[in-house]
Amino acid sequence: MYKTVSKQPRKQRKAYFNRPLHLRHKDMNAPLSEALQVKYGVKRLPVRSGDTVLIVRGDFAGYEGKVLRVSLKKRRIYVEGVTRTKADGSKVLVPIHPSKVMITKLDLSDKWRKKIIERRAKK
Repeated sequence: MYKTVSKQPRKQRKAYFNRPLHLRHKDMNAPLSEALQVKYGVKRLPVRSGDTVLIVRGDFAGYEGKVLRVSLKKRRIYVEGVTRTKADGSKVLVPIHPSKVMITKLDLSDKWRKKIIERRAKK
């Protein structure tokens, strides 16, 4: 139904940008740190607010902070403390693409997320 089977790049891009919000969640994957990969047996998971991430690419590389907000519409996450000063002096959060971060601490308060990890875990 929403799957793209075309190999044409223009159709792939169109499918990516027109994907409905409930499927954009799959685009928000980020790799887990090696310690978490060994512990849970999962290589990557979608980023959620409450997770602690390490930024590995870009201007803020090396910064670690808690995810405050996840925007499915823009496909970006907002990390605590990653701000830019605007011309009027106010601070604004900088959007980060989830592929440029590594999850270092998972927020496991959601029972559904635990089920996802159990299902995906390598046996």
